[in-house]
Amino acid sequence: MGGLSMDQAFVQAPEHRPKAALAEAAGIPVIDISPLAAGDEASVDALAAEVGRASREWGFFVVVRHGVPDDTMARALEAQRAFFAMTPEQKAAVRRDEAAPLGYYESEHTKNVRDWKEVFDLVPREPPPPAAVADGELVFENKWPRDLPGFREALEEYAKAMEQLALNLMELIARSLGLRPDRLHGFFKDDQTTFIRLNHYPPCPSPDLALGVGRHKDAGALTVLYQDDVGGLDVRRRSDGEWVRVRPVPDSFIINVGDIVQVWSNDRYESAEHRVSVNSHKERFSMPYFFNPGSGAMIEPLDELVSDDNPPRYDAYNWGQFFSTRKNSNFKKLAVENVQIAHFRKDLKSIS
Repeated sequence: MGGLSMDQAFVQAPEHRPKAALAEAAGIPVIDISPLAAGDEASVDALAAEVGRASREWGFFVVVRHGVPDDTMARALEAQRAFFAMTPEQKAAVRRDEAAPLGYYESEHTKNVRDWKEVFDLVPREPPPPAAVADGELVFENKWPRDLPGFREALEEYAKAMEQLALNLMELIARSLGLRPDRLHGFFKDDQTTFIRLNHYPPCPSPDLALGVGRHKDAGALTVLYQDDVGGLDVRRRSDGEWVRVRPVPDSFIINVGDIVQVWSNDRYESAEHRVSVNSHKERFSMPYFFNPGSGAMIEPLDELVSDDNPPRYDAYNWGQFFSTRKNSNFKKLAVENVQIAHFRKDLKSIS
């Protein structure tokens, strides 16, 4: 992996190190979402109730019969493997930097500890380039590798399929909250900050000390994750706080409820804390699609879900500012804690 070698920067604090053997998570909802395409109202309502239950009890679920074509998936996965098989010099040619956070990177930090992985980030919709870049402003411009014919086309095709799936899932989440089916769609018009990440986790010589991604919750609205058959995704179980391993299910996607949905739902749903464990013998690939609203969106509990008896639990915050701060903190080690939705939580005792 471009000469990556184990050093102190990767070592997790003792309380966050993975156990040698983890229990497999039992009871994770596996949901067939094909009734949505059929359009039968009763079946869709039952499906939405299933999604709501999973979002409340787990904060994530697995979807099958999701409508993403097999060949679209295969082309994207082939492009991913081809990219990470390139030489370190070829990957470095599309390396991200602090002002331009798209492209290749191998020094990401989660909660100020370096992750054992290398990544390639891209946005499905490039915003128009700014006339002038203010100090500290991020420029979201894709860096496409020159030596990989078909790479860009495969991932653009994949991104279109992912957006359709994500919008279908947002419809089910809206219905499950008693909202009109397209209530959340307006947040994802042209100005979205959605991005796709290609992850590669090489074999790690010290899987008992390091993590592929440290414990975290996803800041956006929804994450649609493809993972290969190697396994390594761990989720913190709500019932007892223990870490459990999510078994790969063929031809499926894992859906993570993000912090934005937690805020919109006024804590009816809760984003799941998760991490990625690594192993010493087999590389692993995954591909998350982070479905995020436009940078101008103000995130707060939805009017329909608050009342005198259930007041808003969060102050409004600007998504663009929040997202930029999080992106910067992933790039380097910070002296302070990363921004979290907890920083916008209201103290309801003091206002009741």
